[in-house]
Amino acid sequence: VSGAAGVLVGHPFDTVKVRLQVQNVEKPLYRGTFHCFQSIIKQESAFGLYKGIGSPMMGLTFINALVFGVQGNTLRALGKDTPLNQFLAGSAAGAIQCIICCPMELAKTRMQLQGTGEYKLKMKNYKNSLDCLIKIYRKEGLRGINRGMVSTFIRETPSFGFYFLTYDCMTRYLGCEAEDSYVIPKLLFSGGMSGIVSWLSTYPVDVIKSRLQADGVGGVTQYNGILDCVRKSYHEEGWRVFTRGLTSTLLRAFPVNAATFATVTVFLMYMKSEDNLRECEPGPVIQQPSSL
Repeated sequence: VSGAAGVLVGHPFDTVKVRLQVQNVEKPLYRGTFHCFQSIIKQESAFGLYKGIGSPMMGLTFINALVFGVQGNTLRALGKDTPLNQFLAGSAAGAIQCIICCPMELAKTRMQLQGTGEYKLKMKNYKNSLDCLIKIYRKEGLRGINRGMVSTFIRETPSFGFYFLTYDCMTRYLGCEAEDSYVIPKLLFSGGMSGIVSWLSTYPVDVIKSRLQADGVGGVTQYNGILDCVRKSYHEEGWRVFTRGLTSTLLRAFPVNAATFATVTVFLMYMKSEDNLRECEPGPVIQQPSSL
């Protein structure tokens, strides 16, 4: 539920981020984050901001299950709840969820770029996110569906390590306890800061990933791989290319991750409460390995 709410809140910012990351530097359509917002609404209506939302909506259930499940079980397997183990457990979760994340973001990116600047699409290449993946698979096979997998892996693995490490450190520092009357605001702030730190840690890689996944739209292929994309992007646009769309990403990161982490934590706290445990079937209770 928190994941779905996060998509609804954050997807417009993600659409702006992708448009800014892949636009042609010689003929830029947008001057910046707010101009991009205005242009999309004016040219494509407010629904233009929600292009490609079907893909993350479909994938987020599985991604959240993988991320929080793998992170929790990896931390248990490591034995001690230390900052290093928090980072390692988060990294493991980030690496495994790439299997779903990469195809999902490929479809999202292609849908977000479809009909750029058109109020009513004259011609749709893809009807929806599922149709997009099916057509890519028919044309390019499994390799096409997993376009950008290496860059996604490089981005997600350390990013999720910092994600869970920051959340753990913040909740410990703020003293988040179940009986604390200010626990919800503290959890929201901790989750929001975790999202910002995780994005800042690997954002340049996200720019490369978006460019690789958008490459080939319209039949024109520019890049032969990650290093070629880095070299050409830097040569044509300088180092600032690796910060394209960062403002909209950070604006999106705080509320989305604040809601996600706070909802998950409160739900686990509720399920672990004594009243609820009495209603459960007898059996061993697995303690949540976190500062809470």
